[in-house]
Amino acid sequence: MTWLTAFKDKKIVVLGAGMTGLSCLRFLHEQGLSLVVNDSREMPFNNAEQLSSHQQRYPDCTFYFGQWQHTIIASADIVITSPGIDLDGEGISDHIAQNCQVIGDIELFCLVNNSLDKPMKMLAVTGSNGKSTVVSLLHYLGNKLNHHCVLAGNIGEPILNLLTENRSTESNFKIPDFVIVELSSFQLEALFSMQAIAATVLNLSDDHLDRHKTMSHYQKIKQKIYKQATMAVINRDDTATISNVFNQKTMSFGTNKPEQGQFGLAVINQQQTIMFGEQALVLTEKLALVGIHNYMNYMASLAMGVCAGWSLPDMVDNFNGFSGLVHRCQRVFSDDKIQWVNDSKATNVGATLAALDGLSPSLKDGQKLILIAGGDGKGSDFTPLTTAFKNNVYQLITLGKDSA
Repeated sequence: MTWLTAFKDKKIVVLGAGMTGLSCLRFLHEQGLSLVVNDSREMPFNNAEQLSSHQQRYPDCTFYFGQWQHTIIASADIVITSPGIDLDGEGISDHIAQNCQVIGDIELFCLVNNSLDKPMKMLAVTGSNGKSTVVSLLHYLGNKLNHHCVLAGNIGEPILNLLTENRSTESNFKIPDFVIVELSSFQLEALFSMQAIAATVLNLSDDHLDRHKTMSHYQKIKQKIYKQATMAVINRDDTATISNVFNQKTMSFGTNKPEQGQFGLAVINQQQTIMFGEQALVLTEKLALVGIHNYMNYMASLAMGVCAGWSLPDMVDNFNGFSGLVHRCQRVFSDDKIQWVNDSKATNVGATLAALDGLSPSLKDGQKLILIAGGDGKGSDFTPLTTAFKNNVYQLITLGKDSA
């Protein structure tokens, strides 16, 4: 049975009318399927004219806005939910039928991709921190090595856009050699059928517990990625990232000296070096991104690339063309004799610890580390920061909702 046969004559409800929900609408409409789009916002579109345009373009779709339509949701055979919607927290789960199939847009993509004669190859990355840096570096390296790679998932455009008819008929469109997908825990909740070449959980720290409630539940969701991949790339420094899939092939990275066929760090001639087994690859001082956490990101990217069959020497040769992502441990140049570092994307405890642990060893004699932090803690426990603040931070400046 093909995925399309399984979807025909089914009552399909798409929850959310943002980018993800509308990408589902476009794709399903092209397959001749009718559906309902439900959003709790009064007007998820910019204006009424935009809504009218969508109603005319998709006459077989019914739009319901302003509240969740519990009766319609209860009658659905298939619910496609956007990752930002907390089905439990918003009381939706209680109204979903027991035999209803609940999926996300990436699961829908995977169902279709798996049915193709030549499925697009996938590399999948999750973790509490560093996901966007790793997938962006992988994307950069793959294309530099003449592999046509695209970014999708929690970064870039909606993944279903790769399958829409208007995209496939564009004169310059080329089916990608690799889809590099960044996956949040929200997306993994509704993902079951991915067949990735390799997958990694980069690290795990206290994050999104306002939705996932406990670390064990959060870890369980993240670990789902390994069951949907041939190879697992694990972080030796974080036991919570180790695959629990029986007999799965693994490759690892870590801050210690690696064994044969693994990635790690070693000091050679008093210079810190990224290693592959006994093979020295590159001095860390030559890399554009600074900090131990970024050296881990480099190694994770190399491991994923090796799993994909990419040339290791060629990847290393192209490292310095990648300047990193904005707001992620970026040097801010100034003439005030202060080294400013913009790491405002460090929005959780783990990212803050990674930045402090990564940057503090680079301080020169007489330099002091001042941290400006604040915002919404999302229910996190800040206790793990106590030792890092005591050992590394000269002055702390707080601001925002949880500044106290």
